[in-house]
Amino acid sequence: MNLMKIFKNGLLDENPIFVQLLGMCPTLAVTTSAINGVGMGLAATAVLVASNAAISMMRKIIPSKIRIPAFIVVIASFVTIVGMLMEGYMPSLFKALGLFIPLIVVNCIILARAEAFASKNTVIDSIFDGLGMGLGFTLALTVLGSVRELLGAGSLFGWQLPFAYKPALMMILPPGAFIALGILLALYNVVKSKKSLS
Repeated sequence: MNLMKIFKNGLLDENPIFVQLLGMCPTLAVTTSAINGVGMGLAATAVLVASNAAISMMRKIIPSKIRIPAFIVVIASFVTIVGMLMEGYMPSLFKALGLFIPLIVVNCIILARAEAFASKNTVIDSIFDGLGMGLGFTLALTVLGSVRELLGAGSLFGWQLPFAYKPALMMILPPGAFIALGILLALYNVVKSKKSLS
């Protein structure tokens, strides 16, 4: 399989948020700011790449009857490592993301890629799949976090905008997450359908 095609598949064609609608809990909960979106996305990407590589390496020795528990143990190990690194080196981001870092263990994107891709493909292909899906997830979270932060707080990545307007505080509250995600999903589908027609 072409590595760039695998990568592009996760980033755009089968984006976990905008196409597959996976991982909605962290998507809606942590995207109150762009930096939270980047942080959560990159943490999930690190776990996805590492767990895909490890599972692909062990795919022939893991018995099929216990593959899901084995995948969860592998994923949980990498989540623990990522969580400890974030807590040590980025404590404010770790605190902002809170419970959603340990919950990466049960993130359906990561377990789905382990089952659907890493357990059936080579290590290199699995790394590119993890990288594409992870960065697609990061892109979606960052865009959603940016929209919510811009509209709800009048800032972007914590920097206050030079022009003044009255922010819609609802956008950084839970209903704002649903509204912003719905609008972004609609825009993504319009752009995708126009590309497929041309």
